[in-house]
Formats: sequence, structure tokens, C-alpha cells
Amino acid sequence: MDRSKIRSLSVIAHIDHGKTTLSDRLLEVTGTVSARDMRAQYLDNMDIERERGITIKLQSVRLGWKDHVLNLIDTPGHVDFGYEVSRSLAACEGVILLVDAAQGIEAQTLANCYLALENDLEIVACLNKIDLPAAEPDLYAEEIENILGIPRDEVLRISAKTGEGIPDLLDAVIERIPAPEGDPDDPLQALIFDSHFDPYRGVVSSVRVMTGTLRSGDKLRFMQAGAVHEADEIGVRNPTNTPVEALGPGEAGYLIAGIKDVGEARSGETVTTVRNAAAEPLDGYQDPKPMVFCGMYPVDGDQFPDLRDALDKMRLSDASITFEPETSGALGFGFRCGFLGLLHMEIIRERLEREFGLNLIATAPSVEYRVNKTDGSRLVVDNPSAMPPVQEIDSIEEPWFEVTVLTPSTYTGTVMELCQLRRGEMQKLEYLSPERVELKYTIPLAEVVTDFFDQLKSRTQGYASLDYEPAGYRASALVRVDVLLNGQPVDAFSMVIHRDKADDYGRKMCEKLRELIPRQMFDVPIQAAIGGRIIARQTVKAKRKDVLAKCYGGDISRKRKLLEKQKEGKKKMKSIGRVEVPQEAFVSALTLDD
Repeated sequence: MDRSKIRSLSVIAHIDHGKTTLSDRLLEVTGTVSARDMRAQYLDNMDIERERGITIKLQSVRLGWKDHVLNLIDTPGHVDFGYEVSRSLAACEGVILLVDAAQGIEAQTLANCYLALENDLEIVACLNKIDLPAAEPDLYAEEIENILGIPRDEVLRISAKTGEGIPDLLDAVIERIPAPEGDPDDPLQALIFDSHFDPYRGVVSSVRVMTGTLRSGDKLRFMQAGAVHEADEIGVRNPTNTPVEALGPGEAGYLIAGIKDVGEARSGETVTTVRNAAAEPLDGYQDPKPMVFCGMYPVDGDQFPDLRDALDKMRLSDASITFEPETSGALGFGFRCGFLGLLHMEIIRERLEREFGLNLIATAPSVEYRVNKTDGSRLVVDNPSAMPPVQEIDSIEEPWFEVTVLTPSTYTGTVMELCQLRRGEMQKLEYLSPERVELKYTIPLAEVVTDFFDQLKSRTQGYASLDYEPAGYRASALVRVDVLLNGQPVDAFSMVIHRDKADDYGRKMCEKLRELIPRQMFDVPIQAAIGGRIIARQTVKAKRKDVLAKCYGGDISRKRKLLEKQKEGKKKMKSIGRVEVPQEAFVSALTLDD
């Protein structure tokens, strides 16, 4: 195919600015999907995406417009799925930058735009939702020029809902985005930018050919994994899978090579041929670094092998998940899983339960700490229960994030108050316009991952937007708070927290567990402790039985004898009794602030 007629592009925007709706209109206007088959959120093929109205997985599709072929990738918008965006940009020459004409530039718009500029991609900016009564396209076109440096007369105005301006956008894509480079006769270099597991055909990979030609039947080498497989089928998505004989430079499609081992076709892998192999792999993506960790345990211990298989398959389609086995005295066998953020963790847990029929308990989220020990060694800890004893710790370093918040100026005070409550340090306050403010803070990641985003939205009535990026490690006054039930520590409730907040956390946790743990035949003390020091206590009172009911007369010694007998029985029960903790108690650790 003529390379000059190919365009590879991605759609980037802040969450809820209309990326998926725009993809629907592009499919409709280019005639890729017939009006009879069309449905809203066509490329979002997961139930959870439709229910929540968000894109979780990037989706690629091939469109035709005026003798040109457009390889389109629809990307997620939430900050937790920024890794998906970086993968899609590596397979493109240009992007459509979508800005809501009623809201203007948001934090994630800036982050994704800078990511595109780092990749030297051509940017086609457009204002969406111009059909809304609240739309102010002139105001926000000027804002785009001031902040991003894109001339206002080059900013297109469209409505993804009504289809207004879509043909002009397609023309602009063909004019402004360059054609791909690459020689079809060079050694093959194809980039895998996404994969998913099909139970009947094995791994189905999304590939973008950079140089050379990928042909059906070729013997292929996966360069990072070192595996060799034969290409059973290659094809393009129109948006249904359509087999083709070959894919040339600049073309994107799918590859099926009968791969059963999920680790052999990871995202970022370079594919070449065995006979005329490329000298070196393409520049891969940065390995995604998990930011939030939690333990996942099956409610039924027999489901542990199923959970391991499910996580293996999940990691194929989402390479940003990490997991390793761990054991908890309270919960049995499970996995310590790493995620990019709290929403990412919530989505993965829900997908595991829905797609694989698992019933899971997730422990409270934590982050990765660096512990400097008194003997001079350094330990990396992502599980609070793995923290060494207090006397062996010299200092603990925690990860900090640089947080960018864009908010209407009327909410500046309440946003600053929230950031200061979370131990934030202000770096910058800048007015982008008389109505909008950009705030930059450095905040400990542990303070961001719990409910910072929810609090921000509720304090600003949903108008503020958030973006964050790592800002290194710093030493902090951190302690591990343990929760003891009947004198036994429950590792699932352990939490590493700042010393100033430790007493408050221990008190809240004890009060919450007192409400949730059912009464036993003996008193159950619930204690929060830092090392050997108890900082809070509550007691679940024993079920009462009136042993004196039958003792309606006689000497007091008869009553005392019965009470002593009962006391001995309770003492024995307490020494051998085991406290059953209901699942709601573990979930409550996540929702402690409610």
C-alpha cells in the first residue's frame, strides 16, 4: 500500500471531554460502521466501560477517508491510565487534542499534550461540544493559544455528538499529520502496543509495522522475550478483524501466532523475522512503575490457583500490573498487587470478579517505602506487615508526587486547605485567566492514593481537575500502626502512617472494628499499637448468659461459686478462641474516612 496515503493518529483529552463520542462519529462519517450496526461507545467493548462511561483499554481501528487510510487509536483519559496513552503515542505520527468548549484546558489535557510533544507528534487541536449552550469556543481558543502556543485560527470547532465539523477534522488530519516513514524491504521491526488473550486462539496482539513487511506465515522472533513463533494470521480491524496477506510500513493491525504463554507478547515487544532479523529492538516504553499496592485474597482458599491464572491473563492486556504471592495469617494465601492508582486498582478488582468469577478481599492500599536500617542497609517495603521492628529502623523514606490542580478561582481557598491537610507544600500558584487557577503542590503519595481525588471533586463541585507525576523520595516521620484482635496482630489491618496522624487512625480503626466484629462468647479487646505501645483500645463485649437465673435463693456463696465457674470457662474460651472477622471489616479499611 502507498505509504503517503497512511495516517496514524491517536485521540487524547482530559477525562469526559468526548474522545469516545468522537470515535463513534468518525466511524459513522467514514462509513466504517453502518448506521444499522452503530451503537454508543462502539469501541468500548467491556461492560464496566459502558456502565461507568469511561475508556479503560485503548482500542485501535482502521478508517477510510478520501483515498487515505487512517489508523485511529482511542485512548483512556483518567490519570491512572496514562500508561495506555504513552503506549498508543509510540505507534502514531500525530494526535487529535480534544478540549471541551464549555470547560477549557484541564490538567490531563496539559499532561497528554506535553507527552505528545515529547514524542515529536503533530497536534491537531479542536474544541468539542460547541453545540452546548454553555460553550465559549472563542474564549477557550484564546486559552489554547496562550497556554499551548497553538494559533487560535488553527483550532477546529466540532461537535462529536451532532457530527458538526467532523469532515473538516478528517481533512485537517490528512493535511497536517505526516505520512509514516520506513522501507518495506528493510528488516522487519513491528511494535506490539497492546495484547489480549483469546481462549481459542491464544494471544491476539495489536501491532504497528515501523519498517519492513509483516506477512502471514512468516517465522517471527519476539526480540525481548527471545521466543520464535509462526504468524498464523495477520489482519486489520475495520472494526471487525479482517485477515490480510501482509502489513507494510506505517500500517497497524493485529497478529495471531498461537502464543499460549502470556509473557511472550508483552506490550512494548519488538517483532522481527527469523530469516532477515533486525539488528536491535525498537525503543520500548518505560516500564510502568506501580504506585499503589494492596493484597488480594480469594474469599474461598480453593480459588487461589484461579486467581493466579486470572492475574496472568489480566497482565497480558494490562502490562502495568505487578503481582507476587504473599501469605497472611488472617486471610491465607493471596497476592501482593501493584497498580498505577486507586481507580486502576478498583477497575482491576472488578474485572477479576466479573470476567473470572472470583470473590476477592482487597486489603487497604499502601505505597512503596524505602527503609534505611541502623546497620546501613536499605530495604524496599510495599507491605506494611514487612516493615522491620522499630529498633532496627534509622529512617523511612516515602514517595512524593508533584500534583497539578486546575480549578475555578472561587475554589482556590478550599483546594489549598485540602492540600495542606494532606501535608502538601505549595510550589506555584498561577492564574491562567481571571476565572481559572493552576496550583502546584508536592504531596506524599500515601496522602494522594486514598481519597484525595474524591475530596477534590466534592470541594470544587466537580470543576477541579488533577494530574500528578513522581517527585522522588523524602525521609518522613512514619510509623507502623498494628491492629491486635484478642492480643493477636492482624497483618491485613497494618498501616504505615505519619506519626502525627497515627493516634487518630488507630482510634478510628478500633471504633469501626468494634461495630463490625460480631460478639463472641468472651470479651474481644481491639487494640491499635505502635511497636509495644498501645495507642487506642475498644472492647467487643461478650454475649451474656444469666447463670444466676436458676439460683433463686440460699447463701451468697452458691451464686459466687456459679460466677467463678463461668469466669473459668470464659478464660479458657478466650485462650483458645479464634475471632472471625467478617469481609465488611476488611472493606472498611478502605472507607475509613466515610
